[in-house]
Amino acid sequence: MVITNEGIGFIKITQGDLTVALSPISKDSKHKGAQFGADVCLISVNHPDMNGVDAVTRGGKEPFVVRGPGEYEINDLFIEGFSSKTTYGGEERFNTLYTFELDGIEIAYFGALGESDISPEIKEALGEIDVLFIPIGGDGTLTAQEAYKLAVKRESAIIIPIMFGATGEKEALKLFLNESGNEGLKPVDKLTLKKKDIAGKQGEVIVLKPSL
Repeated sequence: MVITNEGIGFIKITQGDLTVALSPISKDSKHKGAQFGADVCLISVNHPDMNGVDAVTRGGKEPFVVRGPGEYEINDLFIEGFSSKTTYGGEERFNTLYTFELDGIEIAYFGALGESDISPEIKEALGEIDVLFIPIGGDGTLTAQEAYKLAVKRESAIIIPIMFGATGEKEALKLFLNESGNEGLKPVDKLTLKKKDIAGKQGEVIVLKPSL
């Protein structure tokens, strides 16, 4: 699979002919975001920065859209969503944490999570995580310190920070890298990953450079 960061919390994952868009940026957002056709679109928060189904309805593709907690299955992809809270955008909103397996890799996407204390029920349901996308920017989401502490507790093989701004030079990212002992870690344009690449990894931080 190939993973790219399209800005804010917008993540694109491609596996073969399947494209999954996580929290795409809407045309109504003040931020610019990528536009492409997706097969599946997961919305974490009903906010223009993260609910841009319009941005990933392109090229004859109209994605299967998931907007909240529950269990869903599309194209042999089984998705679970769990309810949490955030104050992203200056007001209390519902945020959905998503988990799914793709090419044998267990993925968890925490969206704009604003609570560092996840319920025991959600912790149990999350299970083992190979790749964790976790917000680090504060401003209604987890702070860098809270995010790293939670990521370590989840014992993920790979940790990918999101929600740290439009560039990889924001203060939140610096704080997160310092907290994790990865000062000076350079962002990469994309992450190409296979199941075998997960073996032996624990808590490896990878920063994906936002595309815009």
